[in-house]
Amino acid sequence: MQGLGIREQGLARVQGLGPRVQKARMIQVRTVAVMGAMTAMLVLAGCRQDMHDQPKFFPQRGTSFYADGRSARPQVEDTVARNQMDEDDYFHTGLQGGKEGDGLPLPLTPALIERGQERYNVYCTPCHSRVGNGAGMIVQRGYRPAGDFHTDRLRNAPLGHFFAVMTNGYGAMPDYAAQVTPEDRWAIAAYIRALQLSQNAKQSDVAANGHVEELHAIAKDQGMQPGFADPWVLPSTAIYGTPDNKDNGIPGQALGPVTAGAPKPAAGANAVSKPAVEK
Repeated sequence: MQGLGIREQGLARVQGLGPRVQKARMIQVRTVAVMGAMTAMLVLAGCRQDMHDQPKFFPQRGTSFYADGRSARPQVEDTVARNQMDEDDYFHTGLQGGKEGDGLPLPLTPALIERGQERYNVYCTPCHSRVGNGAGMIVQRGYRPAGDFHTDRLRNAPLGHFFAVMTNGYGAMPDYAAQVTPEDRWAIAAYIRALQLSQNAKQSDVAANGHVEELHAIAKDQGMQPGFADPWVLPSTAIYGTPDNKDNGIPGQALGPVTAGAPKPAAGANAVSKPAVEK
């Protein structure tokens, strides 16, 4: 068999076997072929389209299954969508007659202010800072300047404005409706008012036996470093993130002119002068 190829050598070996062995080999081959064919039939039989072609309704299409011919069925009586009952409720919207209201729908208590402070420090300080001047840590690291609660615009804003902003978002600020409950949003709004009063209190804002003292005097009495109570400014790393480095109609903190060689932007202009607190 020397000189024959592999195929020829195999054929020669089979032909060299006896008739009985050749017959047994042929039966084996036929059995394997039949079993393979049966397996293929079973596999193909399993490839049915019942799940794909099952009866189902298509949106906005009619049907003969129901007498009225509609595939979409009417809602069960008295069914309401999630939050549907709160659409016009001042407690859940901060709006009265479509406008931001100025009332607090919860009793004003020390516990409410403390809760508002705790929630404010968790969710608001990264942008607005602990004192509410809009120069939080992420603003110092280049994020868009946040609103300064100590500007005249936000001092005069109704209480419902802060609730509505937390609920729906405003400008670059996302909404916090998923993170903060309505009760806590009102608590934060009340605490923001306390922050504003702490930096801009008037004698008429305090009790008859109290008085307002200017922060510079307090800082000096407590031995604070010079400039501790000076007007706040935005850090040079704060930016608006717009081509012209302006707020483009979304109120934030004004940015001063950029000096040569200094990173943009320069210090803010909406700083609080001569802040005061109740003593």
